[in-house]
Amino acid sequence: MPRVLSCIQPTGNVHLGNYLGALRNWVAGQHECDAFHGIVDLHALTVTDSPGVLGRNTLELAATLFAVGLDPDAATVFVQSHVPEHPQLGWIMECTVSYGELSRMTQFKDKAAKREADFVSAGLFTYPALQAADILLYDADEVPVGEDQRQHIEITRDIAERFNHRFGPTFTLPKVVTPKAGAKVTDLQDPTSKMSKSSSSEAGIVYLDDDPAAIMKKFKRAVTDSESEVRFDRATKPGVSNLLEILAACTGRTPDAVAADYSQYGPLKNDTGEAVVSVLAPIQERYRELLSDRAELARLLRVGADKARAVASRTLERAYTNIGILPPT
Repeated sequence: MPRVLSCIQPTGNVHLGNYLGALRNWVAGQHECDAFHGIVDLHALTVTDSPGVLGRNTLELAATLFAVGLDPDAATVFVQSHVPEHPQLGWIMECTVSYGELSRMTQFKDKAAKREADFVSAGLFTYPALQAADILLYDADEVPVGEDQRQHIEITRDIAERFNHRFGPTFTLPKVVTPKAGAKVTDLQDPTSKMSKSSSSEAGIVYLDDDPAAIMKKFKRAVTDSESEVRFDRATKPGVSNLLEILAACTGRTPDAVAADYSQYGPLKNDTGEAVVSVLAPIQERYRELLSDRAELARLLRVGADKARAVASRTLERAYTNIGILPPT
C-alpha cells in the first residue's frame, strides 16, 4: 500500500471547488493508501500578520476535513506545528538546498512580484525547504500535486538525493503523481476562472459553511450567457458548463447526461443550488458539532499528531544519525 501525502494551508474558508475538486477524492482514497493529510499552519505564517487568525483558521479547517469524511482511523490528519520534527528537519533542508535553487522557484518570483510594494517574508523564499521536510519526514511514496506545485516536488527530490549522497541512504524519493480528476469548479460570477478564495469578490464563491439561502442566491445569480441552449461546452458556454459539472458531481452523473434534462437556465440554476445544499447539509451539521465540542476536535488532532510523530521522529533520528549529530546524553 503506497504512502500518499497531501497537505493544505489554513488560509481561508474551504469552498465548493476545494471539496468537489480535491477533498472528496481524499475521502474516497483514504482506504486505498496509507494517507497522510497535513494542515500546514507553519507555511501560512508567510501570509499571516494578525494574532489569533491562524489558530482559528487551523481549527476550522480541521473540523472541515473531519466533517467531509476523513476518518482518523484510516487517514493520518495532523497539524504541522503539532509535529516539531517539521521545523527541525526544515532547517536541515535549508542547509542542503542552495540559494540558486531557491531563487529559481517560480512561485516565489510570482508571489514576491505581486507583493513588491509590501512586506515580503523570507519564508516565501525558504518555503520549499520546509515543504521538502514535510514530504521527506513521512517517507512518502506519492505526492499528488497540480502542475503549479510540480517544481516544489522536483526540488524536494533534488534535496533528498543530495542529502543521501552526502550522508548515506536516508530519504525516500517521492514520486509526483497527478491527483484523480475531481469536478472542475469555476467562479459563478467569472466562469472562465477557477473558484478561488483569493477572488476579488465572494459573490461567485460557494463556501462549505454558507447557509442554504446564501447558496441558492449565489446559484440563481450565476453568470451564464445570452443563448438559451443547455449543453456542456467549456469553450463556448463556460457558465452553463460550470453549473452542469457541479450538478453532475453532486448527483453522480455526467455533465452531458445532466444537460439532456434541461431546456432553460433557470431550472438548471435552481436544481444545482438545491443539489449543493443537499450535499453540504450533513457536512455542515458535522462541522458545527465538532466546533461546538472542542475537546473532541482536540482529541482527533492528538490522534493524528501521535501517528504522524511516530513516523516523523524515526525519520529525523535517521537523518541526525547519518549526519553524525551528537546525541543528547
